[in-house]
Amino acid sequence: MESHNLYRVKEEDLDKLIRILTVCFSEDPLYHALIPDRDTRERLMPELFTCDLTEFFETCEIYADSSELNSILVVSDGTEHEAALHNLMVDFFALLKTDGYLIKEDPSLATLRKFIQGKDYLNSSWTSQLHTAERLHVIYLAVAPKMQHHGLAEKLMDEVIDYADRHKLMISLETHNPANVSMYEKFGFKLYGIVQKKGFDLKQYCMIKQA
Repeated sequence: MESHNLYRVKEEDLDKLIRILTVCFSEDPLYHALIPDRDTRERLMPELFTCDLTEFFETCEIYADSSELNSILVVSDGTEHEAALHNLMVDFFALLKTDGYLIKEDPSLATLRKFIQGKDYLNSSWTSQLHTAERLHVIYLAVAPKMQHHGLAEKLMDEVIDYADRHKLMISLETHNPANVSMYEKFGFKLYGIVQKKGFDLKQYCMIKQA
């Protein structure tokens, strides 16, 4: 995906990215389910986002409303087939790095086991049912708490939707916060299905917007 209306986030913005994601997802049901202990969660989330973002700079597009990074969007373009093998290798090494963080922060391996058990909440595996690579996948959409209700989420999503419409692409995303479902429905998304793994009091709401 390309955008000339949004700020293309650079690697030197990494610290800002980590801060906004940590703040925005500190109370997200996903991280509460995977890392139940608050102290461990507070220590671990910045490291997990560091690992994620390092990977995403190589495999995805990261945009913000401006260089201030009051809101960010991470999107994966499934039409970029030529990068598939490279992306698989990046994903593999990112997984190894993430596991290392989990073991370091919780040597009991309880957190690592939670991540292994809940891997389907993390890998967007449900999108394999869509049977199309002509698709954008929104990985993260986050708005700094102090800047919410200023139209920033709409600015980012409108850009994704406009690009998808012009290129006849489906858009997919998932959220673990039921309060977000109605927000995405206002953008034209429909609920495709709900993932709930045995042993987790957590639902993943899978949503799509047809091409």
